[in-house]
Amino acid sequence: MTAVAANLQPSELAPYIQHTLIEVGITRDRMIAHVEEAARYSFDAAMVPGSWVPLAVEVLAGTGVKVASALDFPIVGVMTSAGKAAEAAELVRLGASQIDIGVQIGWLKSGMLDAFREDIAGVVRAAGVPIKVMLELPLLTDAEKEAAVQLSVEAGVAYLKNASSGQIETANVESIRYLVDRAPAGVKVKASGSIKSFAQARDLLAAGAALLGTSAGVAIVTDRTTDATASY
Repeated sequence: MTAVAANLQPSELAPYIQHTLIEVGITRDRMIAHVEEAARYSFDAAMVPGSWVPLAVEVLAGTGVKVASALDFPIVGVMTSAGKAAEAAELVRLGASQIDIGVQIGWLKSGMLDAFREDIAGVVRAAGVPIKVMLELPLLTDAEKEAAVQLSVEAGVAYLKNASSGQIETANVESIRYLVDRAPAGVKVKASGSIKSFAQARDLLAAGAALLGTSAGVAIVTDRTTDATASY
């Protein structure tokens, strides 16, 4: 992947990008425009709030672009395990084909390791689609990072993710390599957090990321430097 990523041109990054729009007050017209961008640039997926999944599925029908969503987010670890699993199942019923989830950081820090694992495993079982865990690496000690990765893998996740957003961490090569080095066969890594430029995105892919979550997808694939906030 490193050699391939080093030679990628901006437009060739589109298949690695999950084009993200998750914030307060999104209008229907803005969501349609966002999802249409995902189709126009052939991004891997449109990442949208659960309430907009049906509309995204409708707009993207026949395009080959996935619809992804997130839950227990943007404040992670506040949902009950049963609620999280039920919401995941509902998102899949509505048409989401991948889900990013917050994890119970507080439980991990309290030594509630079995509960931490089962919270994730419950979502994996209920959803039946690839689950990505937002591990919030900067909030963890070295020992907690190791435990979070191991427990997530044991729970059956498809992707390890460095953070939920740029409010926690700007996606960087060090964090991505950390996860790639610990991900077993069959588990991939998604980078997220203030990914704003083509050069940054290319470096993250070269470090081993399989997907990039960003709200600056268009700027990246057209290689336009952006000063706009790209927190996801």
